[in-house]
Amino acid sequence: MIRFNSDYTEGAHPAILERLAETNFVQTNGYGEDEYCFQAKQTIKKVCNKENADVHFLVGGSQTNLTVISSTLRPYQSVLSPVSGHIFVHETGAIEATGHKVEALPSTDGKITASQIEEKYLSHIHDESFEHMTQPKMVYISNSTELGTIYNRAELKEISDVCRQYDLYLYMDGARLGYALTCDENDLDLPFIAECCDVFYIGGTKQGALFGEAVVITRDELKKDFRYMIKQKGGMLAKGRLLGLQFQVLFEDNLYFQLARHANETAAFLRKSISGAGYSFLIPSPTNQQFPILPNDLLAELQKKYVYSNSQQIDKNHSAVRLCTSWATKWEDVKQLAQDIEGYNE
Repeated sequence: MIRFNSDYTEGAHPAILERLAETNFVQTNGYGEDEYCFQAKQTIKKVCNKENADVHFLVGGSQTNLTVISSTLRPYQSVLSPVSGHIFVHETGAIEATGHKVEALPSTDGKITASQIEEKYLSHIHDESFEHMTQPKMVYISNSTELGTIYNRAELKEISDVCRQYDLYLYMDGARLGYALTCDENDLDLPFIAECCDVFYIGGTKQGALFGEAVVITRDELKKDFRYMIKQKGGMLAKGRLLGLQFQVLFEDNLYFQLARHANETAAFLRKSISGAGYSFLIPSPTNQQFPILPNDLLAELQKKYVYSNSQQIDKNHSAVRLCTSWATKWEDVKQLAQDIEGYNE
């Protein structure tokens, strides 16, 4: 079976495996206090143009979201999220389990707007019973989103300005950040994100690493004692060197962005081929996640050779599915899938 159901079905880029093997018997300090982690942190600060940022390495995205959000909010505070946000839908109530409510805002494209945030905040503080409800304090966005869409420079700046106007923390989930930054429609870069966000993370798990996410904290008040929270939430890896080494490799010679660009290019090929075959999409996506609407009969045939994710039923004869490419997607697999879709006659 050929998998197009996610972007972490493969292991890791060979350069990472080689570096891990080369350094296997080097002795280092544990818990991320080693030279490899230190060097990786310095590199990330440099590419973000944020020398005063704090950088921490955690193992996975849900663990990162849980640790960042729970360390930031007071017990009575909540986080605002798109209704499709990962923390609201696909993290088994992890944020709520820490005592923090996730308040979902309507969204059809995976994104939320500055006006939505402002309206939600003002409706809270102007409610005569405001102290009887959780207080919105953090805004959670992801780039790219769960639907493969991206925020542009103007949208992020507007969200950041509203958050600063009302003293809300802005947190960007960057599990697929590389895919967002290398797509054709993107006008963001890491320094701009670091200026706009109080905390964000650079995803490794979905972008060529065995595992690992790099948290970048830019707001001073959120930096203090963050390692305590990493430890308490089970995120402090004893062999922390494994994380630092991987991010060292990913940010050498722009490998991180090269891998992400490959995923976008293969996804763009699929998008063009599927459109050329006369099929539409649930939502336009410029990144590595594509959501074509295909005949159920065709999907039944594709299931014999491919693995994909179901998105939603459109009508009794058609369904939207997610096709996800990755840093390791083979061109021959993409071309074969395109050929099988183009060859179907509805």
